[in-house]
Amino acid sequence: MLCPKLTCMLRPRPRTRRFSTAILSQPLNFINGTRSIPTSHNETENITVFNPAKGEIICETVSSGSEDVDRAVQAAKNAFPLWSQLSGFERGKILLSVANRIKERREELAELEVLDNGKPIWEARVDVQSVIDGLEYNAGLAPTISGQQIQLPGGSFAYTRREPLGVCVGIGAWNFPVQIAGWKSAPALACGNTMVYKPSQFTPLSALLLAEIYNESGIPDGVFNVIQGQGETGRLLTSHHDVAKVSFTGSVPTGKKIMADCAGDIKKITLELGGKSPLIIFADCNIDNAVKGAMLANFMTQGEVCSNGTRVFVEQSIKDEFLEKLLDKIKDMKIGDPMAEDTMVGAMISKEHMEKVLGYIEGAKLQGANILCGGERVYPEDPSLSNGYFLSPCVMDNCTDDMTAVQEEIFGPAMAVLTFETEEEVIKRANATKFGLAGGVFTSDLTRGHRVIANLQSGTCFINNYNLYPIEMPFGGYKQSGLGRELGTSAIDSYTQTKMVYVEMGDVDCPY
Repeated sequence: MLCPKLTCMLRPRPRTRRFSTAILSQPLNFINGTRSIPTSHNETENITVFNPAKGEIICETVSSGSEDVDRAVQAAKNAFPLWSQLSGFERGKILLSVANRIKERREELAELEVLDNGKPIWEARVDVQSVIDGLEYNAGLAPTISGQQIQLPGGSFAYTRREPLGVCVGIGAWNFPVQIAGWKSAPALACGNTMVYKPSQFTPLSALLLAEIYNESGIPDGVFNVIQGQGETGRLLTSHHDVAKVSFTGSVPTGKKIMADCAGDIKKITLELGGKSPLIIFADCNIDNAVKGAMLANFMTQGEVCSNGTRVFVEQSIKDEFLEKLLDKIKDMKIGDPMAEDTMVGAMISKEHMEKVLGYIEGAKLQGANILCGGERVYPEDPSLSNGYFLSPCVMDNCTDDMTAVQEEIFGPAMAVLTFETEEEVIKRANATKFGLAGGVFTSDLTRGHRVIANLQSGTCFINNYNLYPIEMPFGGYKQSGLGRELGTSAIDSYTQTKMVYVEMGDVDCPY
């Protein structure tokens, strides 16, 4: 066990980096505009942060406890009156200032993301750009948040107000740390709410830097706070009586627990949970585009993407051609140093998760799947990466719907290929899952494309592409994949509440 008195401060390990190490040399919490040392940590929930590409410890700290959570929530509560009373235009100008500041520091944020997440640097840059896009988009929406006026008989009328909720809690996942922090905070703040954000304990660094950028760009103290911790810290936040809303990205089991926590106070809730999404490829498709779409649907961020189309249904007549083209492209994917510009596949988040993914692949073999490529631990030539958590992209053929690897979310670079004969058949099989996050179709017949999508039980769908998320497009799932939506104007709806005001312009008509 780590000594709590020593691990209250992050302890950087000496190594060469291209970005500032200041983010590693101070405590992880950011409350009311300043970094702060956890004072009431749970000693059984120490946090060790690893660099997945090297298998080395980056830093260590401890989980925050009830006193830290209370202080963060109180800071957000105290900041709410000032922030919520600004006009939307004023809040929007500040959010634009944040976006501009992130543009100046995007490379620092991207490299920090790579350090504790392991994804390739080019992907991390895309994630940072998504944060910038979200801030600019919501800054533009902020002045437009308004109600409506309703004419009533006798000259009376009613009007509605769109008002912020209060203190909102955001809980992020480790696969897109800075992006999720931005996706949750930008609309929340644009609406006039304040936020306490808890990143994953595996990837705590970029949210801390984001909080500092928010603060130095003009967002008042207490409006956006970051508190670090594991599961118990999250439970303290989701059950806190002064919290009005929780937005969570993560697993289905944790989402169910958070939903139960929120029921006590009837908190508003947004859940973006897991998936086992179908990608349907018809024989009349542009097969080269379908191959690229399948790769986007399975191998981004080492396959650690909740919306991935990991059940790839290929019409029987083109299966051989599809697999030939797919395997030809996969062999050119470079696995290695995620900081290298030409790396296509970075490192898995942890040794434990890597072994879990390998277990799914081994289980698929035992159930009759053929492994056409990959599915093995890789040791890059660079000796500094010899302890990294690298897996080769895997394609599993001869799969059936009842296989564990086809039914359960693997969350790794493992594509299951299945075949089908008819449209009716594949729609039925695609929907035979408890999940409903995403789905996609490749076909040259757009009438069929729209028809199939209309029958998929999925909240986020694609025709002739996959895994693209413009900031204007709402994102979320059906069934056990979640509740509510991130992004677009739907996010604004989820961070506001409607007040109705009736205005009587005549005498009161009363029977008493």
